[in-house]
Amino acid sequence: MAGKGTIFTEIARRALESRVKGDTLALPGDLPPELGQPGAAFVSLKKRGALRGCIGTIMPTKRTLAEEIAANAISAGLHDPRFPPVSSNELNELTYSVDVLTEPEKVEDLSTLDPQRYGVIVRRGRRSGLLLPALEGISTVEEQLGIARQKAGILPGETVEIYRFEVNRYY
Repeated sequence: MAGKGTIFTEIARRALESRVKGDTLALPGDLPPELGQPGAAFVSLKKRGALRGCIGTIMPTKRTLAEEIAANAISAGLHDPRFPPVSSNELNELTYSVDVLTEPEKVEDLSTLDPQRYGVIVRRGRRSGLLLPALEGISTVEEQLGIARQKAGILPGETVEIYRFEVNRYY
């Protein structure tokens, strides 16, 4: 695997393809050290440029980042409620991206947000919504927060806690 990003997306691709085909997952050998540590990540699937699935974790839930990416790839392909499960005949049409998240930090001042640099989490009680940074069509903080609120079912006038995070995005 040449290039730093390819190992991240290769793990995602292998995990989903293995599950869809009913094979045992074999992770690539010689993983970079960061993949052996816990980490939070989102896996996005696209088909012909359109979103086909996206699932991730805000905080690590698995022993290693490699396991987190594999589990989230399977969830993005098979359990994203917005889409039917990926079928075996779609596998060669999918493109993958993996966003590895930094630890979220609480935001007290909206001027510290930038939708191109930071993703956001809005939280009210047990409801929370997340939006990744640098998404096509999202150019303002207001748009970003509005979509995150909508995803969480939080109304515009309701008070929320806001967190920001950065990502390393791999294609």
